[in-house]
Amino acid sequence: MLIETLGAARDIGRLHEIARVLVRHGFGDAVRRLGLADALERAGRALRHEHAADLARLAPPVQVRLAMQELGPTFVKLGQILAGRADLFGPDWIAEFGRLHSRVPAVPMEALRPQLREDLGGEPETVFARFDAEPLAAASIAQVHRATLHDGTEVVVKVRRPGIEEVIEADLRLLERLAAVAESELPQLAPYRPRQLVREFGRSLRRELDLGAECRHAERIAANLAVLPHVQIPRVHWVHTRERVNVQDFVDGIPGEDLERVTREGLDRVLLARRGAQAVLKMIVEDGLFHADPHPGNVFYLPGNRLAFIDFGMVGRLSARRREELLQLLLGLVQSEPQPVADVLLDWAGNDHGAALAQLEGEIEAFVDQYHGTPLAELNLGQMLADVTTILREHRLALPADLALLIKAFISLEGMGRGLDPGFHMAGEALPLLRQVVRARYQPRALGQRAWGGLRRVLDGAGQLPRDVARLLRRLRHGHLQLDIELAHLKRVGDQIDRAANRLSLALVIAALIIGSSIVMTVSGGPTLFGLPAFGLLGFCGAVVGGLWLLRSIWRSQHPRDEH
Repeated sequence: MLIETLGAARDIGRLHEIARVLVRHGFGDAVRRLGLADALERAGRALRHEHAADLARLAPPVQVRLAMQELGPTFVKLGQILAGRADLFGPDWIAEFGRLHSRVPAVPMEALRPQLREDLGGEPETVFARFDAEPLAAASIAQVHRATLHDGTEVVVKVRRPGIEEVIEADLRLLERLAAVAESELPQLAPYRPRQLVREFGRSLRRELDLGAECRHAERIAANLAVLPHVQIPRVHWVHTRERVNVQDFVDGIPGEDLERVTREGLDRVLLARRGAQAVLKMIVEDGLFHADPHPGNVFYLPGNRLAFIDFGMVGRLSARRREELLQLLLGLVQSEPQPVADVLLDWAGNDHGAALAQLEGEIEAFVDQYHGTPLAELNLGQMLADVTTILREHRLALPADLALLIKAFISLEGMGRGLDPGFHMAGEALPLLRQVVRARYQPRALGQRAWGGLRRVLDGAGQLPRDVARLLRRLRHGHLQLDIELAHLKRVGDQIDRAANRLSLALVIAALIIGSSIVMTVSGGPTLFGLPAFGLLGFCGAVVGGLWLLRSIWRSQHPRDEH
């Protein structure tokens, strides 16, 4: 039953709300195609079609954004992540997703107090020397209050909104089921892998719900950036930090959006842009753990041309292999070498797209080659990455989620740098670091470590070989060994061979009829028809009918008709 596919009874109320919002925003056809209307009818709910003339006149990207805003935190977060998927959506959609914000009315202190009391082990006014009941900011998942520790340290207390986990889990269950239905009912969405996208989004959102995990990310990144004394990460106070609440040092600086104040207070905007770029590039290229949303709202500028990063709820991770591929890609873009760029992107996109990859490779090479000879100061690295992902989107290829976060971070970083310094060029900042990392990779010590690691893996595999062979022989002896061979399109090839054999057999029968009838025509006597030997004439007629059928069958195989 469709209701079993789309959701359990515990989620049917939320399912009804989602369908109602989609219908109101002009997506009634999508609701029907996904089977939501049928599910709601079986659940005994009435789906009311609410029409609004002003909504009907809006463009589809605007309609989707408004629907996401109305559906709440899960869908707002999904839209914010999709804002970085230029490989999936065009500029109009990306612009609208970028307008989604998580600012919502704050939870009143009295509604927040029971959860805070449980997590802190006492009333907040007792645990802290001072606790502001009025929040500094409120977002869809958490809100932030200022406080003072008993030793005088100024801190911020980030508190998860009560009940938000249950709402998000229900939404994720429904999104997973809807993504499965969408893949089967809307084949045009298959290249974008909706189910995989929802799974990755769910993992990211669940990590963001854990405010303790956010602090662990902050401490790891702070340790990695300790070599940059001009970068500050707020200190975590673990004694008060839990899954639903965390406490960090208060950053008293200039918000990243207030560039006029940066100028008024005499800070060096050019130097701030360079230092911010160096910090984020180090996170990405060297460390493999980076702030996935380095926009101005998450950055503060401090006296002495220092800067602080906050809010590590969304981070990106890159494996060692991904970092190697990233180095190859960025160096290819910066140095205008198209072949390395094409090689990396084709590996990322996958190799299951047949002949289209040759065309894609040509387009990527032509795109990169157009920058050949362009001065480094004139390269817009963020825009180049965005243009490359646009090429992938036109070929209906999607990047892995970690790479989409990476490209989003690059684009955000370049935009922030140019806001501080119109002459800022990411390519110029990135090239020295990229060359430094490449040189470090080929130093004798690094080469020796990689060689030893490879040799150790080979020796480990060799040590396990006797056990694997014994296990294989044991399964073979007990008759449990199975060999699965999957040949693509085998059934279709077999059908084609079968049809060809049938036509060949019919052709032989027709040939035999013609030869036999010709012999009968030369024999005198026997019954006649129209003055000709009857059996010979009937044989010729059968041969004509068989020949016409054979010609029709051959013509239909060369001009297939749509059966639907």
